Amino acid sequence: MLKGISIYPETLSNKKKINRIRRDKNGTAKDTGKGNLLVDAAEAGLLGSEKTPDGLNATPCVDQLPIKMDFGDELSPDQSLTPGGSKTSSPSSPEEDVLLGELTFSVDYNFPKKALVVTIQEAHGLPMMDEHTQSSDPYIKMTILPDKRHRVKTRVLRKTLDPVFDETFTFYGIPYSQLQDLVLHFLVLSFDRFSRDDVIGEVMVPLAGVDPSTGKVQLTREIIKRNIQKCISRGELQVSLSYQPVAQRMTVVVLKARHLPKMDITGLSDPYVKVNVYYGRKRIAKKKTHVKKCTLNPVFNESFIYDIPVDLLPDISIEFLVIDFDRTTKNEVVGRLILGAHSITTAGVEHWREVCENPRKPVAKWHSLSEY
Repeated sequence: MLKGISIYPETLSNKKKINRIRRDKNGTAKDTGKGNLLVDAAEAGLLGSEKTPDGLNATPCVDQLPIKMDFGDELSPDQSLTPGGSKTSSPSSPEEDVLLGELTFSVDYNFPKKALVVTIQEAHGLPMMDEHTQSSDPYIKMTILPDKRHRVKTRVLRKTLDPVFDETFTFYGIPYSQLQDLVLHFLVLSFDRFSRDDVIGEVMVPLAGVDPSTGKVQLTREIIKRNIQKCISRGELQVSLSYQPVAQRMTVVVLKARHLPKMDITGLSDPYVKVNVYYGRKRIAKKKTHVKKCTLNPVFNESFIYDIPVDLLPDISIEFLVIDFDRTTKNEVVGRLILGAHSITTAGVEHWREVCENPRKPVAKWHSLSEY
């Protein structure tokens, strides 16, 4: 038995059948008719290896490893499940003909108080994010870039595709001379009581082209899908593993990462690493590092210790998820590394072999992150 670690399997309660809904240019909802099944990686664990006729474990199939089972079209990372298990297309999915509506707001400046005044007035033509109500529950989060010090949000308006907010936000301590360097970032979301809120889209407004010196400036901008930069390279992660056979203890050290992709609109990321330990296909432990702010080359130097009997080592896998922390919306996985029984790379297999063959010796290596 694994000492100090609960080995009770976590339930695979997140299996949900998904019908993808999209709207044509006339606003009519269409069902694509393709069914999807998504198994949450944090709940499902790694798939176990199959048994050969002679009773030996077969080499894990690469197609089985990504802890995600798809039938039909693949879901994008920004899609979330509704209470009944139905799903509409997320604005960040590759649907170029989806119309996301418009946002109307005003910008003013209070010279005596040195304050920027932004009024979020209304939105029109938002997409339907809830199949059951045939509507959305929209609200807006606003941030002033690039420093992100000012964060506000409107109230949620229920069951409407044309919300009228009429909410005014005043940001003090902003000199008028600095307005030209600022960018207003509006994130349009739909509230979901039972899962993560859906991101409808965003609006970026550089104040370099806005002059509120003579009075309030009225603006209407088209809502576009959220721009999260995708790149081929997921970056690299350096980790160290050491196994103590007498104490039957595995020490895992997350050292550093480098060349991570730019996940934030500011051109940086706020990464942290989540470490999942699996016995067969069941997750038995999870830990995570601290978040490193505004960096693409974070240094963690954080260690985690797990009690693992020697005879269970052949069935142990350690998954490292590099995740970008986002206070405004859901966190996004940057890349993944698997060491142990279900390692899918040559470098991962070799690293695990060295750890097992050299007890008490810390073995540190760099690994390229794979897409999650």
